Amino acid sequence: MPPAQEDRSSAPSLSPLRIGPVSVWPPLVLAPMAGATNHAFRMLVRECGGVGLVVGEMISSFALHYENRRSLAMFDWTDDERPVAAQIFGAVPEVIADAAKRAEDAGADIVDINMGCWVPKVVRSSAGAALLRDPVQAQSVMEACVKATKLPVTIKIRRGWDSGDSRAVEVARIAQDAGVRAITVHGRFAKQGFGGASDPGTIAEVKQAVSIPVIGNGDIRTPSDAARMLRETGCDAVMIGRAALGNPFIFRQVWAWLCDGKVLPPPSVAELAAAARRHTELQVRLLGEERGVREMRAHLPHYVRGVENAAKLRHELTRVSTADEINRLLDRVAGGAVA
Repeated sequence: MPPAQEDRSSAPSLSPLRIGPVSVWPPLVLAPMAGATNHAFRMLVRECGGVGLVVGEMISSFALHYENRRSLAMFDWTDDERPVAAQIFGAVPEVIADAAKRAEDAGADIVDINMGCWVPKVVRSSAGAALLRDPVQAQSVMEACVKATKLPVTIKIRRGWDSGDSRAVEVARIAQDAGVRAITVHGRFAKQGFGGASDPGTIAEVKQAVSIPVIGNGDIRTPSDAARMLRETGCDAVMIGRAALGNPFIFRQVWAWLCDGKVLPPPSVAELAAAARRHTELQVRLLGEERGVREMRAHLPHYVRGVENAAKLRHELTRVSTADEINRLLDRVAGGAVA
């Protein structure tokens, strides 16, 4: 049902999300996404408005422990982003504890443990969603992080490993007992990846099972999706990931609807082109032109979804080598001259 037709009489009540001493307002969170949520994208989302908390890309605890230069460079936030969470992953308690302390020393506001990543190379290291299959090890990892840092520790989980092994509620209760201060629940099993549909029922079950805040995640593409998640699960906040790629205005759109039922128009082609230009500027400033442009190739196609002759444009955007090339192409998009 489009937002304009939805019954506002059952609109969810809103209050700040409190994660230990950190107050998050609005209660909307940018999800961590590998290859996406570096400083450049987080700042772009902040500038577009409506987001209360941003989470950085997932970082290997082993890489931090052994002082891998590129991994340490992923502690790339600035005060303009706050509050900001650093997400780490690993399965060795003393190693992930060291990573948590390093995140604290680097100035993070929150440390988040990834316990939901299903990517094979992460799972093979017994980390990410593999911890859902081993609650005892998961408990050791969480307790080690909580003891290692003064920052609030949070976790991000899925429903479980697969349909025969749904442990979200069990792990959530263990997390609360371990001193974790908030839990994000993605409504898919790890085995699903991003396939199938996200199940809000599991998120509601976790919310009923614990007293710490619960953040709902999965299939939030529109303002109505966010409102439905809050209403049906009782969760304390909503996390948005893939819907923000190519549309950093999504949080502003969701927030306007949640606050007063206002339906903001979708961003125009010119606005999306301007956002892509700003994203490129921030990326080049952060990474230098060669690497910044190379990494923007993965982002740019998202900004031109639905644009006339988008296939041809995507082809061109994924082959750019300079910021000037990007800007010239985006000028054509904004001017409607994509032929």
